[in-house]
Amino acid sequence: MPLTFAAADPASLPLHVIPSDGLEAFHEEQPEHWDKWLEASGFSGALGEALLIPGGDGAPIAAVAGYGTAAQRARVRFPLAAATAKLGAHVYRIASGLPEDVAAQECLGWLLTGYAFDKYKAQSGSKAGLIAPDGVDAQGIEIAAAAEQRIRDLINTPASDMGPSELEAHIAEMADAFGASLTVTRGDDLLDQNFPMIHAVGRASDDAPRLMDMRWGATGPKITLVGKGVCFDTGGLNLKPGASMGLMKKDMGGAANVLGLAHMIMSLGLAVQLRVLIPAVENAVSGNSFRPQDILNSRKGLTVEINNTDAEGRLVLADALALADEDKPDLILSMATLTGAARVAVGPDLAPYFTDDQAFATALEAGAAAQADPVWRMPFHTPYEALIEPGIADLDNAPSGGFGGAITAALFLRRFVTDTPRYAHFDIYGWQPTPAPGRSKGGFGQGPRAILAALRSLYAV
Repeated sequence: MPLTFAAADPASLPLHVIPSDGLEAFHEEQPEHWDKWLEASGFSGALGEALLIPGGDGAPIAAVAGYGTAAQRARVRFPLAAATAKLGAHVYRIASGLPEDVAAQECLGWLLTGYAFDKYKAQSGSKAGLIAPDGVDAQGIEIAAAAEQRIRDLINTPASDMGPSELEAHIAEMADAFGASLTVTRGDDLLDQNFPMIHAVGRASDDAPRLMDMRWGATGPKITLVGKGVCFDTGGLNLKPGASMGLMKKDMGGAANVLGLAHMIMSLGLAVQLRVLIPAVENAVSGNSFRPQDILNSRKGLTVEINNTDAEGRLVLADALALADEDKPDLILSMATLTGAARVAVGPDLAPYFTDDQAFATALEAGAAAQADPVWRMPFHTPYEALIEPGIADLDNAPSGGFGGAITAALFLRRFVTDTPRYAHFDIYGWQPTPAPGRSKGGFGQGPRAILAALRSLYAV
């Protein structure tokens, strides 16, 4: 179901947003029977409280939502959504109490509360609808919600229905919808076209590895997005234990987030030359799996010693990044569910990123704050370059010891971007482990809204 605002409706219920310290003032402005109803119901304005106010015939005539204290709101990405989920399936209009400076964020949170991954269910429940308040960019909010819905649906779909072939079909449909061009290199053609590491990682699967190359836009700065599309990761011959394999349908979360960002760029018609590269593979086990201690050639000409087949994401990204770099765009962004080390460092909520470009970092962090899409800068610590240099090849895909694992992975990728002035890499988790306001358990976007804001600021698009 599309995540959109409700149409104007004379039968909609007015919704009053009440912080904990605003309840007394609200009482002074309302009829006495409202005060009595709120008091009898124990409504205090605490974050997440929601209450319908009945009229004389018992039917609801208004609603109130608790907005809590400033300290409580600071701990939640979409504070109003904490109450939204508890409101009945009516259509609402904001009547009072929602601060203008966060209205857009809260409206997005409301729409995202309506998300449900229900494609495998016979029925889905109804959600509370919201009429867009005056003064917000309703179209922009709906575009952001649609992009997030795309991201979540892609990540949540099991690998049985979202392998490399299905991901290609999704991208082809997306390209057609937006008038973009798409070329795909599959199977052994990857060797002919010099993408040896994408081929090596994906060759063990019955679903052939491939590289999708989507282009859109004819003018403006060249922006290239590269997303890791490992549709399922067994770990390869360095087989993951069962507990670690359980969420590996989400290992294409980088591709999903890149496609969500591309969705927003194209929907908004930004004046950029957009290129999206998605290497899509399944890291499977068979007689022709790539092996520990193999030496792989890469598109860049660098050789890579394989010390762990479960460090496959950086391999497929590297060939795609090398291709991206040949075009010398203004900016390359890579997104991947790449390392557990990043999760240990910052947890599942923040999107860690690496860049050497201070202007991009400044614009990104401003965008993150404005869009409720938090990021955290990590260092390209050049002295750690020695850790990714083995004795018998140019690079090591999995340095021993495990120190600085997210940093060494990012440094590995940086070796494949040599001719592009701006490069940033995002090592995301892409999964909400427990439900939160506006974020159901499951796949979710990390960084696309912040990146979009940064692009618009840096390139005035």
